[in-house]
Amino acid sequence: MNAPVKIETTLKDWETDQEVRWCPGCGDYAILKAVQRTLPQLGADPANTVFISGIGCSSRFPYYVESYGFHTIHGRAPAFATGAKLANPDLDIWLVTGDGDGLSIGGNHLMHVLRRNVNMQIMLFNNEIYGLTKGQASPTSREGTKSPSTPIGSYDHPARPAAFALGAGARFVGRGFDVSKHLPDVLKAAHAHQGAAFIEIFQNCIVYNKDVFNDFAAPKGAEDQQLWLENGKPMLFAKDAKGIALDRDKLELKVVDVVDGDWEAAGVIVHDVTNRSIAHMLVEMPFGPFPMALGVLYDDPRPTFEAAVMAEKAAASQGKEANLAKLLGKGQTWTVDGTAQDPV
Repeated sequence: MNAPVKIETTLKDWETDQEVRWCPGCGDYAILKAVQRTLPQLGADPANTVFISGIGCSSRFPYYVESYGFHTIHGRAPAFATGAKLANPDLDIWLVTGDGDGLSIGGNHLMHVLRRNVNMQIMLFNNEIYGLTKGQASPTSREGTKSPSTPIGSYDHPARPAAFALGAGARFVGRGFDVSKHLPDVLKAAHAHQGAAFIEIFQNCIVYNKDVFNDFAAPKGAEDQQLWLENGKPMLFAKDAKGIALDRDKLELKVVDVVDGDWEAAGVIVHDVTNRSIAHMLVEMPFGPFPMALGVLYDDPRPTFEAAVMAEKAAASQGKEANLAKLLGKGQTWTVDGTAQDPV
């Protein structure tokens, strides 16, 4: 594949003339602006960029980005995105989905695009509810969530998107939230990754699940509950007063106090984005006793699906003549003379 040519654009170049139609205060507005601000920094080309979505509030995204876009059907965006990437591997593809679209009817498709490692950025907006269809419990809704489909409280154990992605074989897993100033950094890291880059974005549904993430994602005052991970840096949070260490006897993570800034003495782990075992532990950390792990949790590239497909096609066609008539005549054939009125 040819390396994409970087061009100069501004935020305005990525804004469409379409009326942005989300509820006032919806977290999707902040995510849209974060993406539109990030694309110029990536040197992205609108003529080579494609946003593909399924069904749901998040899936209106392609209408609001001045690039190519495809608003597909419920849960099937990964299949469309895979087809587009195989048809033209040079395309820069962003897949937009939600916790209902991507983890319910679309769970099977999402699993396969991750395990195949198709080169694209996958943004899953997680608001722990079905927003577009009026507030039913979703696969990520917490136990006890009251909704039209669970009026006395959900008894389902919620799915964890980042854990699902790791389990499906994703080679990049990141996390952020809608109003975070660090979200563009996660998007940039995902774009730099060659392969399926999965980003879970916690998103506030202002109508049906308002402020459900406020304990760690409020615009102000929740910083002490955020563990922002950076490769090669110690896992510190709460203004560096606390950190994450490994209990080697139990082989599990634990929170430790950091005295006088001496994180090494406290046993705080230095983040290694290629350590898959620690990434699994990070996504499974229960919030409350632990902070919410955010940023790039895992990043360890391997060859992409489309590269393998292109290589196989090239090997299969090497030294062969492109002759359709010869191909059609291969094997058992019959030559018929005459006409129906005068058969021979």
